Amino acid sequence: MQIDLFPGFSEQFFHVNGNRLFARVGGPDDAPPLLLIHGFPQSHLEWHPVALDLATTHRVVVIDLKGYGRSAAPAGDAAHLVYSKATWAAEAAEIMRQLGHQRFTVVGHDRGAQVAYKLALDFPERIERLGIMDNLPVFVVWEMIKAVPGSLDHWTWMAEPYPTPEQRMTAEYIEEMCRPYSGSGTLDCFHPAALEQFRLDWSDQAHVHAYCEDFRAGAGPDLETDLADMAAGKRITCPTLILWSRLVFGASPKTPLDIWRETFAPEAFGNGVDHGHFIVEENPTAALEGIRQLLSVDDRFREQPLSMAAQ
Repeated sequence: MQIDLFPGFSEQFFHVNGNRLFARVGGPDDAPPLLLIHGFPQSHLEWHPVALDLATTHRVVVIDLKGYGRSAAPAGDAAHLVYSKATWAAEAAEIMRQLGHQRFTVVGHDRGAQVAYKLALDFPERIERLGIMDNLPVFVVWEMIKAVPGSLDHWTWMAEPYPTPEQRMTAEYIEEMCRPYSGSGTLDCFHPAALEQFRLDWSDQAHVHAYCEDFRAGAGPDLETDLADMAAGKRITCPTLILWSRLVFGASPKTPLDIWRETFAPEAFGNGVDHGHFIVEENPTAALEGIRQLLSVDDRFREQPLSMAAQ
């Protein structure tokens, strides 16, 4: 019997730029809107540990980015713009517009965090609050990779020209890629029903190609727009939460919070979270507390430390 990880949520498809994009929507119709964006190599299913709780007070929208989950996975283009974070951000904004939400809070994890902060930079009038989970500005990650060759090596080899990365990425290979990023070194944090669907996606060549195009965009247009945004002095001024795993970026000399404050989000607040990269599944209590605190910050934003639950 199929398990419904989002009871009470509706399933909806949206036509955006010629593609069919998937989302689940739940919570009171008139509640403040909250958009949740997943990371690589997952889908909207990663949010199931916190979505039902958040839907008691908010209109929660969990999407599958183009190329992931149940959304369309078209072929990439020569410039890698189809899967750029600017394109994804515009598509997410359009989904929210079609749902009738002009202003909303967005929280993203991993690649979804890159889409979330691009939304805040490109559509500042529409983003009320921003949550970043376990990622850094794209240009900073590339600086780290150059400084420590071999670190985050998938950022490099997945960006190689088609079809070399696609040929390497079998479902089994992707699963082995993920294991070291969890605190336990296993994928036991994933709900069996979610992991079953992830494995189906990892076995599909269209999805795998989209994953590689995502990282090719990361080495091309995403890096270029990041540098241009920094040079132009663009900054995020809405309340901004930074959560990071101590296993990945938390091991650097500067904390992710330090880095975000020095770059795009000078007034961000946040903290490290125990366990590994898959924060929502590995420590849903800390993830939920962080998101709840972000949602409680009004427009008179000021820094507020997280409680010990997220330490």
